[in-house]
Formats: sequence, structure tokens, C-alpha cells
Amino acid sequence: MLLPARTAVLNYLYKVGKADINQIMEALKPDYGNERQFTRERYLDHVMSLEANGLLVKSGYGLDGDGELSIEFEINEDGRATVEKYIPAVFR
Repeated sequence: MLLPARTAVLNYLYKVGKADINQIMEALKPDYGNERQFTRERYLDHVMSLEANGLLVKSGYGLDGDGELSIEFEINEDGRATVEKYIPAVFR
């Protein structure tokens, strides 16, 4: 059983603290890579929605190896509390 993709993004950031969209997708690819929704646009939407809901903050930006904008997101205390409250320990 897998977590919903947006929840998996939050859970991943709970584990690592901060990451950009490429790092997030690379980490989740083994479990979610075969889904139709596994696109950069969709996962950028996931992190931006989590940020809009106060669970993540932007912590940096720059250009990746392909010259594309790369935004780094960091989980905050509200995000950590949400993971600890709603995601079963077996997934963390």
C-alpha cells in the first residue's frame, strides 16, 4: 500500500528536511514512477500546495544542471506535526 502522492512528498521531506523537485521525484520514482501523474508539473503542484497550506517553506533557489529553475523546499514545524499526527509510523 502506498501513500497518496502529495502525502508521500510531505513524508519524504519529513525524512530529509529539505529538497528540490528533482530530488523529490528521484526519491519517489521507485514507488510512483509508473503513474500517469508522475510529472514534474504535477509534483511541483504538490509542493506548492503543501507550501500554500503552511506545511513547507521555500528555502532556496537556483538553476539545475539543465538550466531550469530549481526551488528548494523545507518542511516546517507545522509540516512535521502533520506527519507525526496523520501518517502512520510504518511509513515514516
